[in-house]
Parts: sequence; C-alpha cells; structure tokens
Amino acid sequence: MTSHIEPVPETFLGHDGLRLAADRWPTKTVPKLGTVLFLHGGGQTRHSWGRTARRMAESGWEAITLDARGHGDSEWAPSGRYALDDFAGDLRSVVAAIGEAPVLIGASLGGITSLVTEGENPGTSTGLVLVDIAPRIEAAGRDKIIAFMASAPNGFASLEEVADAVQAYNPHRERPQNLDGLRKNVRLHRDGRWYWHWDPRFLDVSDEPKRDMNEDRLYEAARRVQVPTLLVRGKASDVVTPEGAAELLELIPTASSVEVSAGHMVAGDDNDVFTTHLAEFLSERVRG
Repeated sequence: MTSHIEPVPETFLGHDGLRLAADRWPTKTVPKLGTVLFLHGGGQTRHSWGRTARRMAESGWEAITLDARGHGDSEWAPSGRYALDDFAGDLRSVVAAIGEAPVLIGASLGGITSLVTEGENPGTSTGLVLVDIAPRIEAAGRDKIIAFMASAPNGFASLEEVADAVQAYNPHRERPQNLDGLRKNVRLHRDGRWYWHWDPRFLDVSDEPKRDMNEDRLYEAARRVQVPTLLVRGKASDVVTPEGAAELLELIPTASSVEVSAGHMVAGDDNDVFTTHLAEFLSERVRG
C-alpha cells in the first residue's frame, strides 16, 4: 500500500462561475482504479473526508474532496443561491472539469445532490454512495440539523464553546481532547469570535437537505438511477429510518445497504468502519 499521500489544492468553477475549493488526493497506482468525488453535508467542509480520501488514494483511487458553494474555502453565492438545483449544477460542472465519470460519495446534502444529478443525468457517475440519506427524510432529524446550524448566529467565544456545541448535537461521540481540528470548520472573525465556516444565507432555504427540491422529482430521480449504489445508514440516525432505507432499495434496484454504529454523521462517528464498507463497495460492485 502506498503511504504519505498528501492532498493538492485545486479550484473548480460552479455552474455560474463561482469558485469552488477542493483537494485532490493523487494515487501512485498505475493505472489508477478510478476517481472518487466526495461531497459533504450542509454546514460541513471537505475536511470531513480527509482520512477516507487518503485511504482511497493509497488503495489506487484518485480522490477529490470538494467544498460546496458557501462552505469552507469555496466562494459564497453573491445572490444567496443555495437551492438544490445550484448544488446539482455545480456538481455537473465539476464532473465535466474532471473529465471522467467518478464514483460520487455524498453525505446528507451531498448525497441528495449526487442522487438527483445521476438520476436526471445518467452517466454522471459510475457509482453512488449515499451516506445516511435517502428520498424519505424524517422531519425530526431534519429539524435537529437546522436547529444546530442556526444555534450560534453570534458565533463562539472560543474553540471550547465550539466543541461543546458539537458534542451537544452528537452526545454519543467522544469530545476531542485536541481542538485544533475544529479550526477547519470555523473561522476567526475580526471581532475575535469564531463562526461556522459557511454562509449564513445558506439557511434561508429551510428544508435542508432537500433545499426546495420537489419531493416527486426527488423520487423520480431515484427511480432512474442505474449505477451501483450503496446506502450507508447510521443505526442511531434520526434522519433515515430502517423504513426509509428499505424504500430506497425498492426505488433503486442496483442499490444495497449497510448499517454502522453511528448517528447521522456516519463518516465522523465511525470512520474506519465506513471506509472499509466503501472500499468493499468499490472493489466488488464498481470494479467487479
């Protein structure tokens, strides 16, 4: 296995010319096995995929982690455009720039974006990995996400307060001893306070993660997906229930599902197990 792979910063353009920040994790395998494109959930950044992306590159898959518009180091939309159609348009532009159909790996908003884009534009991807997301989204889980994202409009006085907020949302996850990793999810403003690393206008669309997407359109997109698909559901998820997972399997005949001991934030709660399931899917379903 190749080791010591480090990411190379890259910039893509969204569908309306917005600059999108990314990291490319080049593999040293020749020829490479393919490309995997990671799309984070609302309120997160590309750094949530870092450990998994490195392991994919080490195993022969070139990995790209992308900051969605209005998140991380990507530009904020001047017009405040954060509907799902905007994220899907950005995804189409990024895939065109990559020059090949990647495997799309998306959590929450990233998963919904991937699902709709592949369903409405067959051939965008060679496979889908939906991380705790499905067309059927539970209202309680959705409302909890929105409440968490809207809970600190005036920022935080310290990284300790940021860690407290994260632990309150994910009480089953161990609180980190070293808080430096949180710096990738917040930014220090000139007022001396820490703010989430995303545009507050992102919450002007209140039905995260569907973001103004008509539900019938979402279900129809799922029915059109024909590429190998994997749903990774957190057993403790309040966003996707077992019934919602079963419904996804009926909508997409090429889909399979696994459960991991996690909540909605699957990759962060149990990264090693998630990455193992991803590697098996790529080997057995996409390459196999």
